[in-house]
Amino acid sequence: MFIMKNTTNLFLVSILSGVITLGAYKLFIEEPTSSKDILTTAPSLLTKNVGLSAETVDFTDAAEMVLHQVVHVKNVSYRTVSNPMMEFMYGYKGGQQQQIGTGSGVIISEDGYIVTNNHVIKDAQEIEITLNNRKTYKAKLIGTDSKMDIALLKVDAEEKLAYAVFADSDHVKVGEWVLAVGNPYNLNSTVTAGIISAKARNLDSGGIQSFLQTDAVVNPGNSGGALVNTNGELVGINTMISSNTGSYVGYSFAVPSNITRKIIEDIMEYGNVQRGILGIEGYELNGNAARELKLEESQGFYVNKVSKNSGAEKAGIQAGDVITRLDNQNITSFAELSGYVNTKRPNDEIKVLLNRDGKTLLVPVKLTKKELINYEFYGLELEDIEAADKKHFGIKNGVKIKDITNEKLIPYSEELKGSIILSIDGVKAIDVESVSRNLGSRSEKQGVRVELLLKNGQVMRIII
Repeated sequence: MFIMKNTTNLFLVSILSGVITLGAYKLFIEEPTSSKDILTTAPSLLTKNVGLSAETVDFTDAAEMVLHQVVHVKNVSYRTVSNPMMEFMYGYKGGQQQQIGTGSGVIISEDGYIVTNNHVIKDAQEIEITLNNRKTYKAKLIGTDSKMDIALLKVDAEEKLAYAVFADSDHVKVGEWVLAVGNPYNLNSTVTAGIISAKARNLDSGGIQSFLQTDAVVNPGNSGGALVNTNGELVGINTMISSNTGSYVGYSFAVPSNITRKIIEDIMEYGNVQRGILGIEGYELNGNAARELKLEESQGFYVNKVSKNSGAEKAGIQAGDVITRLDNQNITSFAELSGYVNTKRPNDEIKVLLNRDGKTLLVPVKLTKKELINYEFYGLELEDIEAADKKHFGIKNGVKIKDITNEKLIPYSEELKGSIILSIDGVKAIDVESVSRNLGSRSEKQGVRVELLLKNGQVMRIII
């Protein structure tokens, strides 16, 4: 009887083990046989692939599409070559020497509009475009934005052209696969792959403050080419590399598609770029800065100063506020703030989420036209210089002194008003925005070295 009871128990345990084993196999090992099974048993398989390898991503369709949308850009210029000694001794006359630069461009409309980098076509007297099918066309320059290094060209093609579709670069994610397509070293139609390594990268490169960073291989000649996602949609315009050698060593950078699209739309509609600004100065927070300022927030943009007559002033933003979000865009750095604002125009309204004395406020701000804002520091009211000033003084950069309220400098105001500040502490004064950015975190108790170009053309250096 005892033996039979043990046998029965053993039999029941065996059956129970078999049922558990079979259930586990069905649940975790056996592949579902229909889409209904997939949705019922493992919905996560449809939404996320963890540890995705390069071999499982198919780049071929995107590459084939984009190859026909990217063009080779040739910049032709001429300079006069002279040799005074040869002219004096032998009557030799100098001549014109042709100079050629090359880069890439992206077709953005079927009727022949092409976007590229400003530095690719800078000083060009002739621009030639070569399509992927080897057809060549003369291109006309429609407009440029040297600040963001974008230029718009136009060709009159014989047929409708394949063109790129813009993606929303705000939704690009770090770690997302991308392709860089261009013409490095005159090697036409070159495709390389990588991932988005970082967003809103600030390199202080003369105005561009919100790069997409990627490890896709980019070399000289790739400038102006396309950075696309695996659907073949344009997420950026390849612009520069980070290198001590001039060749690719690990990272490259692209102007995001949202900024690019806004610039070319402005050029096509208005003939120039419409810039709207918040009208604030300051710096991005980190742990140390937050402790020194005794703030609860450790991320965001700390407002140090609000410009007169700006949208920020009219909306009630104050010095000491910490901006943490613009619309739906989180703000943890100056590059993120300026990158988002650069996609907007004057009179556009942005909802600014900020922290003030531990309280969260949502403030609507109407952006102000950049040209209407003056910047004041150390008792000097500054404004951007106009094209006529640049031509008159023979300069490319600088800011003009509009007025003086500094008591120490008032005796010299007649001489200083209208003068051009070329640099501050050795940093070029490119425009009012760059000066504001460079001095945003500094106290006016600190002295600065200013290089001035006076109205009579004399260069003076003073300490304020």
